[in-house]
Amino acid sequence: MIPYSVNIKLAARTLTGTLNLQNKTAVDWGWQGLIAQGCHSSILIIDPKTSQTIQVLERHKANVVKVKWSRENYHHSLSSPYSLRLASADSAGKIIVWDVVSGTAHCEIQEHSKPIQDMDWLWTQDASRDLLLAIHPPNYIVLWNGDTGTKLWKKSYAENILSFSFDPFDPSNLALLTSEGIVFISDFSHSKPPGSGGKKVYIASPHASPAHTKPVPAALPAPTGAKKALNKVKVLITNEKPTAEAVTLNADCLQLSYLPSKRNHMLLLYPREILILDLELSQTVGVVAIERSGVPFIQVIPCAQRDALFCLHENGCITLRVCRSTTAPNESAASDPEQSVQELVYDLRSQCDAIRVTKTVRPYRMVICPVNENNAALTVSDGRVMLWELKAHVSKPTVNPSSGLSPLYAPVAFCGSPLGQNQKKIQDLSLNTMIGQSLVSGTDPPPTSLQQEVQLKFLLTGLLSGLPLPPFALRMCPPLTTKNINHYQPLLAVGTSNGSVLVYNLTSGLLHKDLSVHSCEVKGIEWVSLTSFLSFATSTPNNAGLVRNELQHVDLPTGRCFAFRGEQGNDEPAIEMMKVSHLKQYLVVVFRDKPLELWDVRTGTLLREMAKNFPTVTALEWSPSHNLKSLKKKQLLAREAMARYTTLSDNEQSSVESSVISLLQDAESKSEGGGQAISAREHFVFTDTDGQVYHITVEGNTVKDGARIPPDGSMGSIACIAWKGDTLVLGDVDGNLNFWDLKARLSRGIPTHRGWVKKIRFAPGKGNQKLLVMYTDGAEVWDTKEVSMVSSLRIGRNVNYRILDIDWCTSDKVVLASEDGCIRVLEMAMKSASYRMDEQDLTDPVWCPYLLLPRAALTLKAFLLLQPWSGTFTMDITQVDYTEKHEIKGLIQEQLNSMSNDMKSVLLDPELNLLQRCLLVSRLFGDESDLQFWTVAAHYLQSFAQARHLSVPVPEGQTPAEGTQATPQGHLDIYHDTLCESFYFQRFQLERVHLQEVKRSSYEHTKKCADQLLLLGQTDRAVQLLLETSADNPSYYCDSLKACLVTTITSSGPSQSTIKLVATNMIANGKLAEGVQLLCLIDKAADACRYLQTYGEWNRAAWLAKVRLNPAESSDVLKRWAEHLCSPQVNQKSKAILVLLSLGCFHKVGEMLQSMRYFDRAALFIEACLKYGVMEANDSTNKLIGAAFVDYARLLRTLGLRESAAFWASRAGGAGEQLLEELFQGEGAVPEETEGMENTE
Repeated sequence: MIPYSVNIKLAARTLTGTLNLQNKTAVDWGWQGLIAQGCHSSILIIDPKTSQTIQVLERHKANVVKVKWSRENYHHSLSSPYSLRLASADSAGKIIVWDVVSGTAHCEIQEHSKPIQDMDWLWTQDASRDLLLAIHPPNYIVLWNGDTGTKLWKKSYAENILSFSFDPFDPSNLALLTSEGIVFISDFSHSKPPGSGGKKVYIASPHASPAHTKPVPAALPAPTGAKKALNKVKVLITNEKPTAEAVTLNADCLQLSYLPSKRNHMLLLYPREILILDLELSQTVGVVAIERSGVPFIQVIPCAQRDALFCLHENGCITLRVCRSTTAPNESAASDPEQSVQELVYDLRSQCDAIRVTKTVRPYRMVICPVNENNAALTVSDGRVMLWELKAHVSKPTVNPSSGLSPLYAPVAFCGSPLGQNQKKIQDLSLNTMIGQSLVSGTDPPPTSLQQEVQLKFLLTGLLSGLPLPPFALRMCPPLTTKNINHYQPLLAVGTSNGSVLVYNLTSGLLHKDLSVHSCEVKGIEWVSLTSFLSFATSTPNNAGLVRNELQHVDLPTGRCFAFRGEQGNDEPAIEMMKVSHLKQYLVVVFRDKPLELWDVRTGTLLREMAKNFPTVTALEWSPSHNLKSLKKKQLLAREAMARYTTLSDNEQSSVESSVISLLQDAESKSEGGGQAISAREHFVFTDTDGQVYHITVEGNTVKDGARIPPDGSMGSIACIAWKGDTLVLGDVDGNLNFWDLKARLSRGIPTHRGWVKKIRFAPGKGNQKLLVMYTDGAEVWDTKEVSMVSSLRIGRNVNYRILDIDWCTSDKVVLASEDGCIRVLEMAMKSASYRMDEQDLTDPVWCPYLLLPRAALTLKAFLLLQPWSGTFTMDITQVDYTEKHEIKGLIQEQLNSMSNDMKSVLLDPELNLLQRCLLVSRLFGDESDLQFWTVAAHYLQSFAQARHLSVPVPEGQTPAEGTQATPQGHLDIYHDTLCESFYFQRFQLERVHLQEVKRSSYEHTKKCADQLLLLGQTDRAVQLLLETSADNPSYYCDSLKACLVTTITSSGPSQSTIKLVATNMIANGKLAEGVQLLCLIDKAADACRYLQTYGEWNRAAWLAKVRLNPAESSDVLKRWAEHLCSPQVNQKSKAILVLLSLGCFHKVGEMLQSMRYFDRAALFIEACLKYGVMEANDSTNKLIGAAFVDYARLLRTLGLRESAAFWASRAGGAGEQLLEELFQGEGAVPEETEGMENTE
C-alpha cells in the first residue's frame, strides 16, 4: 500500500462561491501567467494551467470592482526581480497593491469613497515600473505610485469618465470614454497632468449627405441586413456636439480599446456591432455586425500578435474573428488595388460552446492570456471559471471552399527562426505560431508548398466551480487521533440549499465529493464515522405546518445513501436537530411539536419514541463520559478466566464455583460479537422550555431518567448546550453563557450582551477547553478554563458579512460559513488573512517562476537559457555545479518538473538555436520586455546575416535592399509599426490610404486623404481627390491651384528653389504640415524629416522616413530618433534599442545593453551576433565582447552557477582571466575542458 502522509496542519483558506454583480469587471490575466478574480471582497488567484486556486487575498471591506496585474515590460535583475504585483480596487474607492506571494499589501490608496471606474498600470516602464492610473468617480483621473501609495497628480474633466484605454504604440496618448463621447489626450506623461482638456469627440450618425454617397460597385454582392443598415448610416465622428436630429450612438457604447495590432486604430463596442475606427481620419473603416437573430456582444478583446478579436456574447459563447487578408493568395496582386479594399472584414474563425443562461447564471467577463493570446478564461456569475484553449488543426486543403473564407495557414517559422529538418516544435505555443501573417496587397505570398492549412477550434481545458448559493450547514469530520492518523482525511461536509452535500478536503481545499442527497434544504449534518454521516433536510411547511422530513445515512467511499428512518417522514412536524452520541452508538432526533426519538445508529433501529407528555426540548447534548473502558476491562478479564477455565482438569473444574462461571458467561454475552456490539452506557442532558435540566441514561435498549436540576434564575430560555470533560456550558436566547464546573459543583454566568446564542461547540483535542460561540451578529472564541474571551468577530466592526454556521476543523482552526457565499478556515483569532503561497500544499505543481525567491527565479532563467558545459541539455538542476541551499534547489527542480512534456522536449532538442531559446524562455517567464527585444533581434539578426551570406554588401545602419528580402521568415509583423522593413511598411500605409479613400464621407476626410497621398508620393491619385472639391467650398480655389501645382512640378532648378523657400517660410510661420508636403513634392523628404524632428514631431518624421527615403537617408533620421529616445527627458531607451536593431546597428545595441547593466541580455545578444556572423571578433569589438562576457560571468557567479560563470569568463579573453582565477582558487588549475571549448568556438 502507498504510505499515506497526513498533513495535520491545515492552511487557513477561503472556499469561495457565487460572485456579486459588482465583481463583474474584476478579472485580469497577467503576463505572469495567473488569473486574478474578485469574489465579493476577496480576490482569488487562479493558475489556468492546472485550474486551481492558489491564493485568496482578503483585506478589502467592500466588493472588489477591478483587479490589474502589473506589467512585466522591464529588464528583470536582482534589483528589479520577478514579483507578483496586483492592484485591486473596491466599491468604496480603496485601491490595494498586493505582494501576492506573501499575501500582504504593499500600500493602500484612498481618494474618494465611490467605486473605482477603471484602472491600469502604465505599460512603459523605463522611467518607473510602479505607476498606476485610476479613474475616481465621477470625473477625476489620478496617477499613483503603486509602490509607495503617493499621488503624483490629479486632473478633472467636464464629463463623467467611464473607462480609458492607453495607446499601445505611444505612451503619451490616452483615450477616455465619457458619458457624452470620447476624449483624446495626446500629452499624457507621468511627470505632470495633461495640460489641456483633451480633444473631445462625439459619436453620431447623421443622415448620409448625398454629396458623398458613393455608388456601390455592381460587382460586389448586395450587402446583408446589418451591413445594409450601416452603409445607409455612415458612422461619423464629429468634433462638435451632434445636433438634435443626429442620433447619438454613445449611450450604449460598451467599450473602447486601441487595437494593439496596428497603430492609430481603435474599436468601439456596441451590443450589436463592433466599429473599427482609423483615428487619423476619425472614420469607421470596418464593422463587425451581428445578424438579427444573433446573440449580442458583451465584451471584445483585440489581439496584438495578429489582427484578431476575441468576442464574448451574452450566451457565454466566445468567438474568434480574424481580419481577412486584403489579397487572397491566388489572385494576382497586379490587379487594380482599388477593387481589393472595401473595408476591414473580420471573419469568424472559431467559436466555443455557450453556457445555459438563467436568472442567476450569466457570463460576466472574458480574459485572454497576454503572452500567447491563445487561451481564454470566462467568468460566470455562479463562481465558475471556464478555461478555453485555442487549438490549430492541420486540415486538408479543400478544392473549392464552400464557406467562402480564405484558408488560414500556419507560419513556417518557429520562435522567429525557420524550423530545422527534424526540429520539434509546439504548434499551439501562441497565436502567431498558429496562424501566419495576414497578407497585404503588393507583397508576394510565401510559396504554398511550405504552408499547411489550419483550422482553429476551442477546447475546454479547465473548469473551476465555486460553492452554490448560501445558506450552508457545516460539519467537520471527527478529529484526528493517534488511532486514525494513518488514514485520516480532514473532510468538511457542507449541506446546501438545493439538497446536495459537498465534501471538501481541507488539505488541498478541493471538492472531494459532491453528493445529491436530499430534495430540499439541508439543515444539519452529523458524522457517524470518518467515512459516513447522517444529514437531515426539511421541506417548506404546508398549511397545517407539517413538512416532509428526510434523514439520510451516507457512506462516503461508495456514495450509498439510504433513508435512515425508513418510510416515515411525510407530513410530520419538522426535525429541529439531531445529535449523535460520543461513541457514535445512539442518535437523538428532536422535532418541533413532537416528542424526541432515540435510535441505535449501528443497527438503524428505533430504540424509543418518547411519550406524549414528554417535555419540549429546547437544547440537548450528549455527555462525553461513558463506561466503555470498564466494559472492555470486564470483557478482557472474562476472556482470560474462560481461557483458564477450559484448560483445568476435570476434577479441578468441579471445584470452581458455578456462580463464577455464570457471571463470566453473563459478561461475555453482553459483549458478544467480538467486541463489535458492546453497548456502552451513555448519557445526555436536555433542557425544557422552563430551563429545567434533565439527565437521561441510555444502555443497550434501556432508557433511564436521571436527576433533574432546577432552572437557573439568571438565564433565559436555553438555546444550546456544550459538554466536554467536566465543563458544561449553557447558552440562552438573551446572550448569557453559563459555565458549570461539574467537579467543583460551581456555576458561573457571563452576560455577553450579544443576543441569541445560536450555537456553541468545544474544540477537539484532549484537555483543549476552547469554546466557539455563534451569535446572530458574529462569533466568539472563549477559554472555558479561565472563563475569558479569546477572540471576537462582529458584523460591521471587523467583517461585513453575516455568519451562517460554525465549526472547529482542528484544535486551533475554526471554519465559518458566511452570507457572502464563502466558507473560511481561520486561525483561532478569526482574523481573515491571506496565506503565504509557498506554504501551501497544492495538488498539482504550478509552473510560475514568480513564486521563487528573486535569486532563484533568475537562476532558473539562466539555467534554461544556456547550458554550455556539456553537449547535451539537462532538466535536472542537481547535475549542475550550483551552490545553494537544498530547499531552494528543490523548489527550482519542482518548477522544472512542472513544465509540460512538450515544452521539455523542445527545450531539450539540440536543434533549438540560441535565438529560439531566448524567445521561448521569455515566453515561459512572461517577460514582456525580453519577448519584444528577442523578437526584433531574431528577425533582424537573421535578415542581415542572410544579406551578408548572399554577399550583398550592406553598410551598417542600412536595411538590406528589397531584393534580398525573400527570406523564409518574411517580414516583421505590422504591430511592430516603424520597426518593420520599409517596403512592407510602405505597402501597408498605401493600403490604409486606399481604405480611407473608400470610406471617406466628408470634405475633411477627402482633404486628409489627399495630404497622405502626397506624402506617400501618389501624386496622380491626390490630384483626382483635390479636383473633387465642390465649387461652393471656401477652399475650392486653393485646392484647384494645389492640383495644378502638383501636376506641373518639374525638377528644374528655379522652381525647386522657389518651392523650397516657400516651404521653409511656411514652416517658420507655424504651417508645418503644409511645408512638409511641399518639400515632399520636390523630393526633399529628408529635409522634411529634419524639420519635423526639429519641431518635436518625432513619430511623424519616422513614418515619413520609412515611406519616402532611401535606406541611407532613412537610417540617419531613425538614428537621430534613437538618440532622442535615449535622452533623459524622454527616457525610452528600450524603444531606442529596438530602433537600432531594425537598422542593424548591432555593435551600438551591444554597447547600450552593457551600459544599461542588462548583462545577461548583452552577453547572449553578442553571442548570437557572433554565431550569425554579423559581428566579428576583431580589435574594435574585442573590448565590448570581453566586457559583456565577463560581466555576465560575474552575474552568474552571484547566482551560484559556477560552471556557467567559468565558461563565460573563459570566453572573455584577457578580461576574464582574473575572474577565472578567483573561481578556481583552491581547485588547482583551470579545467582542460573550458580551454578546449575556447578553441572550438
